[in-house]
Amino acid sequence: RRQIETSVAGSAARLEDILSDATTRLSGLSRCAGLVLSPKKEAPLKHVEFVQTGPEQALVILVSEDGSVENRIIGLPQGMTPSAITQATNYLNARVLGRTLAEARTDILGELEARKAELDELTSKVVEAGLATWGGKASEGGSALIVRGRSNLLEEVQGAEDLERIRVLFDDLERKQDLVQLLELSQQADGVRIFIGAENKLFSLSGSSVIIAPYMNAREQVVGAIGVIGPTRLNYARIIPMVDYTAKVIGQLLR
Repeated sequence: RRQIETSVAGSAARLEDILSDATTRLSGLSRCAGLVLSPKKEAPLKHVEFVQTGPEQALVILVSEDGSVENRIIGLPQGMTPSAITQATNYLNARVLGRTLAEARTDILGELEARKAELDELTSKVVEAGLATWGGKASEGGSALIVRGRSNLLEEVQGAEDLERIRVLFDDLERKQDLVQLLELSQQADGVRIFIGAENKLFSLSGSSVIIAPYMNAREQVVGAIGVIGPTRLNYARIIPMVDYTAKVIGQLLR
């Protein structure tokens, strides 16, 4: 417990650093791969910019108030002019500063429709394309997945069969969307959840087990989950309390 508290509570103030340190520590103590699903969030924006990278292509850059930067490539309509790119950049910056894109999107799209006669057609198309590229799950505050300690899984390899199991497990870890679904499933219940071997549809082929616990914010809302993944012969009696306690420490830091 002291090692978990020291590692997690002594982390930097940024939530991403806290979660990364907690996952690394949990991975080291359990000798498994550590997993954590960060809270769904979208930081208010500080700056938006369109940079034309080709005749029909542009890079959209979103800078958030927390310092994070996201880049996306969008298609541009034919005949795009530098002035339309500049106008689109200025238009969005005047409306998203201090707001999340999700908060501003509906208002901006409504205004574009109402002011069609006033705005340059190419400018409107660039703005709409920029908003559309962030219209998926990620722009709505999708959860971020952190995986640490994959090399720990190689320590238990005892033969060709084990090696093949680990290879398949590594493939599982690459399919992050499956992991996100599993971690989100754990958020629907209180306390630690255990998915063992064949009971775990996502990982049954790799003969692995997942131990996960949700963590809560100051309003007692479940905002994420942390856990480990390893072989089915895990020391459950030792690792379950470890995962549970780490989740509780993270929850305390969020209050």
